[in-house]
Amino acid sequence: MDTAEFRRRGKEMVDYVADYLENIEQRPVYPDLEPGYLRSLIPTEAPLEPESYEEIMYDVERVIMPGVTHWHSPNFFAYFPAASSYPAMLADMLCTAIGSIGFSWAASPACTELETVMLDWLGKMLHLPESFIAGTDGHGGGVIQGTASEATLMSLLAARCKAIRRVLETDATTSESEILSKLVAYTSEQAHSSVERAALIGAVMMRKVPTDERYSVREETLRKMVEEDKAAGLIPFYFCATLGTTPSCAFDRITELGPFCNKENMWMHIDAAYAGSAFICPEFRPLLNGVEYADSFNFNPHKWLLVNFDCSAMWVKKRADIIGAFKMEPLYLKHENQESGLVTDYRHWQIPLGRRFRSLKMWFVFRMYGLKGMQAHIRKQVALAKEFESLVRADKRFEICAEVVLGLVCFRLKGSNEMNQSLLKRITKSREIHLVPCQLSGRFVLRLAICARSTESRHIQQAWRHITQLAFELLQEQPH
Repeated sequence: MDTAEFRRRGKEMVDYVADYLENIEQRPVYPDLEPGYLRSLIPTEAPLEPESYEEIMYDVERVIMPGVTHWHSPNFFAYFPAASSYPAMLADMLCTAIGSIGFSWAASPACTELETVMLDWLGKMLHLPESFIAGTDGHGGGVIQGTASEATLMSLLAARCKAIRRVLETDATTSESEILSKLVAYTSEQAHSSVERAALIGAVMMRKVPTDERYSVREETLRKMVEEDKAAGLIPFYFCATLGTTPSCAFDRITELGPFCNKENMWMHIDAAYAGSAFICPEFRPLLNGVEYADSFNFNPHKWLLVNFDCSAMWVKKRADIIGAFKMEPLYLKHENQESGLVTDYRHWQIPLGRRFRSLKMWFVFRMYGLKGMQAHIRKQVALAKEFESLVRADKRFEICAEVVLGLVCFRLKGSNEMNQSLLKRITKSREIHLVPCQLSGRFVLRLAICARSTESRHIQQAWRHITQLAFELLQEQPH
C-alpha cells in the first residue's frame, strides 16, 4: 500500500467507522455463537501471496463483526462504560502515525511533556490537592497507565518497597524475605479482583475487609483487623480504597480511613476506575473528599470521560516513592537531560518500558469538549440511570438492591436467585440488550450500567419494556 492508496483507503475506513457507529443499534448487541466459531471461517495458515484490501474488508463483515460484542451500542448496559469519541479516535490515528515509543524524555519530548501537562489539567478539573500536581516544581504528579489494574499493582509494589526500606532502617539484621513474609495489605471485600491479583503478583498477603450495609469499608472495621495483625507480629503496609465498586458503585469512607492509614504509616491507594470521571462535576466532587490523605489515586478516563481505551490516569503524592522503587538506568537509556528538574522519564512509573503517545487523546478530547461538555456527558448518563431506577421502583415485582449514585442501577425480580438467573439467561439469549450480574448480600442481582455515548431515554424505555416482558413470561411459567 503506497501513500496514494493509503489516502483513499483511509477515507474509506473513516466512512466505514462512521457508518458502523451511526447504525450500531441495528446490530445484535451480543453475538450468537459457539466458542471456536472463527477458526473454521479463515485459512489455517497465513497467505503466501498478498491479498486485496477489498477481500480483507469483506471478511471483516463475514468473520469479525458476527463475533463482536458491541460495547458502543446504546443497548449495551454491561460492565462499565468503554469511553469513545470522535476526537479521541482522530488523536489515536495521529498517535499511531507518529509511532513513538516514549520510554524517556529523549525518546520523544512532546510525548513526555504533554502527558505531564494533561495529568495536571485533569487533576485540576478534579480539584486534587496541590501535592498531586506536578507543575514545574511539585513533588507529586500524574502518569497514564494502561489500566487501573496496572495502577493498583504499581502502588502496591511502591508501598512494599517503601515498607521494606522503613523496617530495614530500624532493624538492619532482618532480611528482606523475612519482612516480605510479614507484610499485609487490605482492601474491601467488594473491591475489584485486580486488587487481589496485585497482591498475588507482589507476593504479599492481602486481607479483605467486610463492608457495612451500604457496601462501604469503615475505619472501625479496618482498625480492628490491623490491630489483630500487628499483635500477631505482622506488618500492615497498604490499603486500597474503592470509590465506585464494580458490583454496586459503593464508596469506601476515605475521610475516616485516610487519617487512620496515615497514622499507621500505611500507603492508601484510591481506586476510582469508573466513578472518578464524575468528580469533575461539582455535585459529585464531595465523593472524593479525603483524597488529601491518599498516597496515590487512580481512575480511568477510558471508562467514562470520552477518551478511548487505553488511558488510565494515576497520581502520586510523592513521585520519588514510585520512581525509587523501579528505577533502572542502563547506559542505552540514559540521555544528557535526564538530571534536569523539568524532565520526567515515565519508564520509572510503570511496568513496561515502552509507552504510546496516549496524552494526545486527552488533549484532543479536553479541547474539543471542554470541561462543560464533559460534565454534560456525565450528568446526562446519571440522569438516564435515575430514569431507569424510577421505572424499577414503579414496578412492584422488582426491587432496587443498592443506592443509585451515578450511572449504575442494581435491581432484581423479587424472588429466588434461580429466578433472577433465569431472567438474565433470557435477556442474554434475546440479544436485544446486554447485562451482567453481581452478588450483593448473597443475592443474585442484575446490573444495568449506562455505557454508550449514544444512549438516550428511548433506549432506557425500550430496555425496561424488554426486561419486563421477559419477566412476565418467566413469572407465568412459575408454579402458583
